[in-house]
Amino acid sequence: MSTHTMQRDEYDEYDAYDGREGGERHAVARRIEEPPYAWRAPFTGYFYREVGYALTGLPVAVAGFTVAVALFCLGLGTFVTVLGLPVLAALTSAARGFGGLERARVRGMLALDVPAPAPVRAVRPGAWGAITARLADAAGWKAVLYQVVMFPWAILSTVLSLVFLCVGWTLALYPVYHWVFPRYVDWPGYRIFDFTGSDGVRHVYYVESPLQIAGVCLVGLLFVFLTPQLVRGLTNVNRLAARGLLGR
Repeated sequence: MSTHTMQRDEYDEYDAYDGREGGERHAVARRIEEPPYAWRAPFTGYFYREVGYALTGLPVAVAGFTVAVALFCLGLGTFVTVLGLPVLAALTSAARGFGGLERARVRGMLALDVPAPAPVRAVRPGAWGAITARLADAAGWKAVLYQVVMFPWAILSTVLSLVFLCVGWTLALYPVYHWVFPRYVDWPGYRIFDFTGSDGVRHVYYVESPLQIAGVCLVGLLFVFLTPQLVRGLTNVNRLAARGLLGR
């Protein structure tokens, strides 16, 4: 048996060998872009592509989850008849299609190239041979699992990414639009709360002094620099799921 050496690529990913004599090289998932440092992350296209992935992931996840659950339930409900098998075969085919879309999104937005699984090969000829091949397609069923388990994660990622992004820049840029409130709303600054207690005393708090404005801006900047780390942590889960369930 001959030995093969494995060389590290520029982003610490590896090519895999099958370990046999004359074995062929198999592609594995690899990074195609280095993530930016934390101090410059909020101002890079890399970060906003990750945000775009998180925000656009929800409608894609809704579609994939709906198709997967609907076809799975229909297939199980008609499994005792002949119709259940083609429906389940269509499920794995549809899941592969959504998996291809997701790999394209992961490559374009998350800078991770995930190779597609091997195509389905029918052992028997004819329509039933194609159906049974898709029913035995492990990659197709893993893609179905991806559509189901990543649906709640897509909701969480969208909500957290959008909230942190909006809150961070809204607070950080408060000194820029502070003048709007006294000019157009007749407030001395942004009003945090305004209520009257049970004792009849009215409590009002505005962000109006230079110190208060600076404090709000600093809190916003903290959010601005924390958001890329949060989004990267969220999308790293998608990277791992794509590697494990949508790749080879």
